[in-house]
Amino acid sequence: MKTFLFIISLFFFSFNIHSQTLTGTQLLDKALAYHDPNNNWSTFNGELHITMETPNNSNRESVIKINIPQEYFYVKASRDTLTIEYTIIKDDCEIALNGNSNLDEATLKENKLSCKRANMYKNYYTYLYGLPMKLKDHGTHIQEKVERKTFKGKDYLVLKVMYDEAVGSDVWYFYFNQKPMSWKFISFFTLIRILKKKQMGSIFYCREKKSLMV
Repeated sequence: MKTFLFIISLFFFSFNIHSQTLTGTQLLDKALAYHDPNNNWSTFNGELHITMETPNNSNRESVIKINIPQEYFYVKASRDTLTIEYTIIKDDCEIALNGNSNLDEATLKENKLSCKRANMYKNYYTYLYGLPMKLKDHGTHIQEKVERKTFKGKDYLVLKVMYDEAVGSDVWYFYFNQKPMSWKFISFFTLIRILKKKQMGSIFYCREKKSLMV
């Protein structure tokens, strides 16, 4: 029994030492070596299929196409009987509702459709599914102190991230597995998005997310 307790104590001691000696920059670099070992994100051209689950709502099924070199973004999101499509090519924007792109102002306003919202989705999905690579973007500030936290009985290394005021005022916490050094989910405010990974070429990107209140 004493030997067992000693082993358990040694495990947590080692974990604490590891999280204390590993800096935020080092943790991010290790995660990038896992998610994008060949530095292919800057030339990413792919299609993502996403199921978003939110409490008290039916699932939203989305098809997203991102071509970073061509500055192309497309999203088709369907929930119940409503299908919305946004297409952005550089500075050009197109909106479609249930397959119809000839929409009057009243319809756009009623369904809260706009090119501003299209660009919001572009930034959101490119950021979310470009993680953790996007944490190298200008205006991102990585806290060097790495914390250890437990969620649902599992220990994670936690990276705190803030941004320039022009980018956003939110504080994000990224939870990383230890082996492999992959990131598991994000926490901001009280919303946690748990992400499942899928491999495309040499990139491990996020395929599916769930929203949970904690």
